[in-house]
Amino acid sequence: MFAGKLDRRLQFRRAVLTDDGLSKTENWEDHGLPVWASRADASDGERWKAGEVGATIMTRFRVRYSSFTSDLTPKDRLVCEGREYDITGIKEVESRRVAFEITASARADK
Repeated sequence: MFAGKLDRRLQFRRAVLTDDGLSKTENWEDHGLPVWASRADASDGERWKAGEVGATIMTRFRVRYSSFTSDLTPKDRLVCEGREYDITGIKEVESRRVAFEITASARADK
């Protein structure tokens, strides 16, 4: 069973195309209800190996498996404690249908 401490709330966001009459624009809207997660920031060494430079934070979130979380993709975004993150990867962890690890990055200066 998933043993992580789920002490953060994540709100996922998904791009929706909106037609304003002149053109179609991409707007980010909340997707689903907030989800409990654990959070661990990547070390500077991990960021360096991944080629990350600049004022960014790389973070790993773990969420429980559900039909909602299994539908998430790197095209989505997430918001945690007011900071918006771009999802860079999602993988299943522990054992089948227990949890997902979401790797995401955000601007540190915002």
